Amino acid sequence: MTDESFDNLSAKVDDLIDLCAEMKRENQMLKDTQSSWNSERQQLMEKNQEAKTKLQSILDRLKAMDNA
Repeated sequence: MTDESFDNLSAKVDDLIDLCAEMKRENQMLKDTQSSWNSERQQLMEKNQEAKTKLQSILDRLKAMDNA
């Protein structure tokens, strides 16, 4: 293997190492974002359930008043 071809191969390996590190950082960032979205989704689902429960309570009270 000539010095030039070895240098080219070495440069390509370095580029791949850099790309791999960049992809790992991006992947971690995406995982963090996904976790954040999942957390927000869970909070919204809980708030939605609370609102449904309150609304059902109001409807039940209105029905009871109508029947009285």
